[in-house]
Amino acid sequence: MSENEFSLDQFLPYALNKAAEATSVGFQKNYRQKYGMLRTEWRVLFHLGNYGPMTAKMICERASLHKTKVSRAVSALEKKRYLLRETQPEDRRLEVLSLTKLGAGVYADLYQAAKAYDAALEAHLTAEEREVLNRCLEKITKL
Repeated sequence: MSENEFSLDQFLPYALNKAAEATSVGFQKNYRQKYGMLRTEWRVLFHLGNYGPMTAKMICERASLHKTKVSRAVSALEKKRYLLRETQPEDRRLEVLSLTKLGAGVYADLYQAAKAYDAALEAHLTAEEREVLNRCLEKITKL
């Protein structure tokens, strides 16, 4: 390949997306098969499990998700009885989301699965490679 040719596989956004998709699909069986959740649903569940009660807007900002996707995920998780919406008395338009006891149990189970999956992925890298990868991803995220 000459210097002037464009390699899609070497195009950083494409390569990052492929890596993200490959690793996401590998973890998918943990939340999709066992709990019938979609990717956005588990991301919302994990934000509530990790950070505690918050609004849908806060989840959108933290997770870089569109409000429509978060809204659908919240509705689906509520139907599964994994989360509660609490309207705020000072502003009835504002709802704080929190996990139910059932949702907290699902989070705890998936948290353990996520730790194990992460460890399995990291086992393919040396300690130095993991450190460099984490630094690079953090740097790219801040662009």
